[in-house]
Amino acid sequence: MTFLKNTFAVLCGFLFVSFLFSSCVKDEDPTPASVADYDAEAALKWNQMFLEVERYSTGYRPGPAPRALAYMGLAAYEACVQGMPKYNSMRSLYPGLAIPEPNRNATYHWPTVVHFVYANLIHKFFPAPPGDMYTRMTTLEKGIEDKYRAVTNDKVYDISKEYGTAVAAAVWDWSRADVTGHDAYLDPFGNYNWQTNYDSPGDWVPTYPGPGRPMYPNWGKARTFAILPADKLCKAPLPYSEAPLSALHGQAVEVYNAINDDYWPDGQWIAFYWSDDLINLTFSPGPRWISIANQVIAKDNPSLETALLTYAKLGLALNDAAVACWHSKYVYNVERPVSYIQRVIDPNWQPTLKNPLTGETGITPSFPAFPSGHSTMGGAGAEVLTNVFGNHFGMLDRSHEGRTEFNGTPRFFNNFYEMAQENALSRIPLGVHWRMDCEVGVDLGYLCGRRVNNLPWKK
Repeated sequence: MTFLKNTFAVLCGFLFVSFLFSSCVKDEDPTPASVADYDAEAALKWNQMFLEVERYSTGYRPGPAPRALAYMGLAAYEACVQGMPKYNSMRSLYPGLAIPEPNRNATYHWPTVVHFVYANLIHKFFPAPPGDMYTRMTTLEKGIEDKYRAVTNDKVYDISKEYGTAVAAAVWDWSRADVTGHDAYLDPFGNYNWQTNYDSPGDWVPTYPGPGRPMYPNWGKARTFAILPADKLCKAPLPYSEAPLSALHGQAVEVYNAINDDYWPDGQWIAFYWSDDLINLTFSPGPRWISIANQVIAKDNPSLETALLTYAKLGLALNDAAVACWHSKYVYNVERPVSYIQRVIDPNWQPTLKNPLTGETGITPSFPAFPSGHSTMGGAGAEVLTNVFGNHFGMLDRSHEGRTEFNGTPRFFNNFYEMAQENALSRIPLGVHWRMDCEVGVDLGYLCGRRVNNLPWKK
């Protein structure tokens, strides 16, 4: 009996020491986990960082920023789709996209994979980040890497880093094959001559203050992900007329009056709340919908799988919306309301868009009016977010909470479509768009979002 007691005591001691030792070291052979088993931290933090970097970066608005979001979102999704058993890879849809195959016998730490996709690509898309952004980016990198290295073993961490880096490199190589889009941020104006494209009254002319040239005249040729070639041309604008009873003149009168709150209650609050026009002040109109997605993800804490699906769909939709919109803009070449109003109604009238950082007033974005880029990207964003989170997702949008340059008071919306409609119509009281620009634009955006939603994401 004494022998048995002693043996039992030794065995218990051995088991206790073994348990104590195993609790102090990382598991050397972790059980493979699906992407849905992790939280969205890595994707969320990098998309939050994107908004900060893009805010101060010259040349990225309006098209290159949504484009970068598309490539980064797709890369992160593709890098993790092996661990998303309900979802398909999209790589076969895109000729030339040679994403390396994962090691199907390996265990990956999916947050580490996501981190290295974003960390590599954000440096590629922003090779010369302004101000202290490089330091902030590298600080975020180190913090995430230290955290993830501490929660997994070296073997898993290293293979996850290697695969995320390899996918990022493959997607970047594919991006470079897009001749129109890849380096367009370096030359937003190209060799387009607006004078040779001016045929008659109603065609676009420069507005001031401004560069005197229209931005991104060739953006309609950039790579798309889901829309059909015919989708890039929206329905035609109203016919040009200066007759007081014409539909176009009526829309000009609306813009002329809408800059006054007596005519459009809260119009100026709404106008500046959605503006996102000015570099160094806010992120641009496409990434605004990433801000909205970030808030949803931060508040609801969905899985990494849901976050990756959201960012991939949203990036692709914003990219395609920008390309379609800019294609239509330069086909129809419609002048801005300020040009019409000053010529036909009141030579002293100005839009209310102003830059508090420079003191410039009466600003109008420097490219044709029809359709509205804000409206098109807003429609695309709302269509995707509704598809992921539902049609009854009410939220308080805090995108500009705490702003003092304008009224950044958060606004509540019952659903994403309500956001898209207000975002679109906000361009009228700002004085920079006709109603037709906004209505046709948001419908074009809805179409782009539906095209992305209809891709074969699920098995």
